[in-house]
Amino acid sequence: MGSMIWAIVLAAGESKRMNAPKMLLPFRGSTILETTIGNIADSEISNILVVLGAYCKEILSVIENMPVIYCINDKYKDGMLSSIKCGLRNLPPVYESVLVFPGDQPLISPGIINEVIKAYRRTSKGIVVPVYRNKRGHPLLIDYRYREEVNRLDQDGGLRLLAEKFPGDVLEVETDSDCILKDIDTQEDYFKELNKTY
Repeated sequence: MGSMIWAIVLAAGESKRMNAPKMLLPFRGSTILETTIGNIADSEISNILVVLGAYCKEILSVIENMPVIYCINDKYKDGMLSSIKCGLRNLPPVYESVLVFPGDQPLISPGIINEVIKAYRRTSKGIVVPVYRNKRGHPLLIDYRYREEVNRLDQDGGLRLLAEKFPGDVLEVETDSDCILKDIDTQEDYFKELNKTY
């Protein structure tokens, strides 16, 4: 069912606020990035592309045995949108849709991922986003028809410009979890999540 749906996992950043490669920090028995990838692999998605940049060799040595392929974004310093564009360039010529995941959101469950996919399948909307208490989070699902449109987006505005440009094609999926909003940017964020029990 999910064979034509791809995940792009963004793991190219410099982790400036963390002062360490945050994707490789220990998290629940593995690392932050491995946990994120594992959650995706446990969902309906069977195709996962990881976008690398900073700390490329270190990250590759950790994920090389996982069910993923990867690409390297030489322009990772230009920001997240440059990594999304890099990911899209490395997908097959034809696919159904892609879900975009920041690599530092290890709390997004397979159930939430499947809810986003289910909502996409039951509607004709091309942009599907999970929402918690009126706040949009990740993963953002983008239909194939927007592939070129994303490539044309302005670097400064980021991916949110796509939803702003096509508001009538956006479907919000209500979730009961704030995990869709939580990324791990700082040491404070990291220790806060480590100390929680779920």
